[in-house]
Amino acid sequence: MTREQFDGEALRSELERVLMSPGFVRNERMSRFLRFVVDRTVEGKGSELKESVIAVEVFGRRADYDPKLDSIVRTEAGRLRSRLAEYYSREGSGDPIVIELPKGGYAPAFRSNGVHEPPAEVAPVRRWPKLALMVSSVIVVLAALVWWRLGGTPEPIAIAVLPFENLGGDPSNADFVDGLTDEIISNLSVIEGLAVRSRTSSFTFKDKPHSVREAGQQLNVQFILEGSVLRSGERLRVNTQLIRVRDDFAIWSGRADRELTDVFAIQDEISRGVVNNLRLKLGRGQRRYEANQEAYELYLQALATEFPGRAQRRIEILEQVIAKDPSFAPAWASLATLYASRSTQFPVEHPADELTKLRSTAEKAIQLDPLLAEAHDALAMVYAREGRWKQAEASFRRAIELEPNRSETLDHFVFSYLRVLGRNDEALQHMRAAEKMDPLSASIQSNVAGILLLLRRYDEAAAICKKLNTGLDFTNQCIARAHLGQGRAEEAVRVLADSTNPLTRGFLGYALARAGRTEEAEKQAAASVYANEQALIFAGLGDKDRTLDALERMASVGAQRVGIFLNYPEMSLLQGDPRLNPFRRKVGLPE
Repeated sequence: MTREQFDGEALRSELERVLMSPGFVRNERMSRFLRFVVDRTVEGKGSELKESVIAVEVFGRRADYDPKLDSIVRTEAGRLRSRLAEYYSREGSGDPIVIELPKGGYAPAFRSNGVHEPPAEVAPVRRWPKLALMVSSVIVVLAALVWWRLGGTPEPIAIAVLPFENLGGDPSNADFVDGLTDEIISNLSVIEGLAVRSRTSSFTFKDKPHSVREAGQQLNVQFILEGSVLRSGERLRVNTQLIRVRDDFAIWSGRADRELTDVFAIQDEISRGVVNNLRLKLGRGQRRYEANQEAYELYLQALATEFPGRAQRRIEILEQVIAKDPSFAPAWASLATLYASRSTQFPVEHPADELTKLRSTAEKAIQLDPLLAEAHDALAMVYAREGRWKQAEASFRRAIELEPNRSETLDHFVFSYLRVLGRNDEALQHMRAAEKMDPLSASIQSNVAGILLLLRRYDEAAAICKKLNTGLDFTNQCIARAHLGQGRAEEAVRVLADSTNPLTRGFLGYALARAGRTEEAEKQAAASVYANEQALIFAGLGDKDRTLDALERMASVGAQRVGIFLNYPEMSLLQGDPRLNPFRRKVGLPE
């Protein structure tokens, strides 16, 4: 129907209904576009809705705007059509009037909802935070690259995103820039055909001089994405280039210079550059969250906060993010993951409501975004802490299915599940896969070393342990345990001698006992108030009764942490003991 067949007030009422819907109320840019074209049409000026007029009036382009060079209007019109179709297929299905934006023009059409056919099913719109300036554009570049280079073949392309450079020199912007790099890495990982190196490997090059070829060789990748961000007040300038490692050739580069709030325009410019240079359609796998600016900047700050060293500070920042924007699913998922990691730590005092809080946080993330891999990863960690093993494995595998290149999920799957249940060969296979994705991650390397110790491959473990940079206590534990496996107990004692960490001291007591220094081991056990420390010492002394007694006192910490202990080679003296399986059942571990 034409505009003349509807009352102007009825059309404006329908416009307000649409603009108050969730898909429009937080998207000022799209709302401004729709209001402009509807108002002009209701005023009888629909014929004046040309691309150049909309570019100037709605998107702030200059009077000399050239649509051949800037596709902002066409791109936003396509998004508006999809958003309108989504609205009328859901909450607007009962509205009396339907507003549409026909292809090939910008004057909206109106029709009665009582006679139109149901709209075609629309793919769900996935959202990223508004400030994730480079994520969608980089995804476009690399998705295009996959098809350009591979012609649709399944062999993945290995790519690393190096930390973007903070050109402004203002230290207060460093968290913003680092967190933005994190977001690019995370969102690239959902693109089929890419093997993306994760943050821990890429950030080893932060603030260090390097050549692209050197970085590419160390990360074992074919392509490097690097960039810079210059932020001055509310202005941003973002430069990026994608470089082929073998010949140091930049196959694509882009620059965006915009107001901080004009995020979509920056995405459009870069996406257009990709299409023009690679002559391919825009990519897939995009997710967009429309968090408010203040909340998203805090989220980036949290991602840039050191973990585990400043875990509590990271938690506090994420809690602020959620307070400012309770619908921002990635913040809930990140918070749940932190809660889960903290819940396994010794000898931290754990609050009584820890698991309840952990579960509700993970479930909230999935409720907000059921396709967010990190949320399923966090929920799997909850199940593992609760000893719900089937549910844990299902959730871990769902997270891997959603984001196959997320090395953190494999790391958590191995540490929180496979190692606990003694599935050591399978654990090593998964960690080798994670190692390829993230070859410089200290967490992954320490997990690999731990599994090699479980498999009693001590020489291989020792070689990795000596290279670890995960904190002195863990590194020394790793080295000393390899020495113990090699029959070098006195060397293990020397490595562990000065620690105050209860777990490390447990391995020290074990080493003293294995070195024949039983009196010293007994004295240490008597002075300890930690069950985990005592269990290791008694195991070293070959005392099954006292070892099991100490493990009984550990039962309150949960099946997961007890299972990790029982899988240690140092606990092999309990194998075959008739009391072991009843104890496993008691704490919630399979026999």
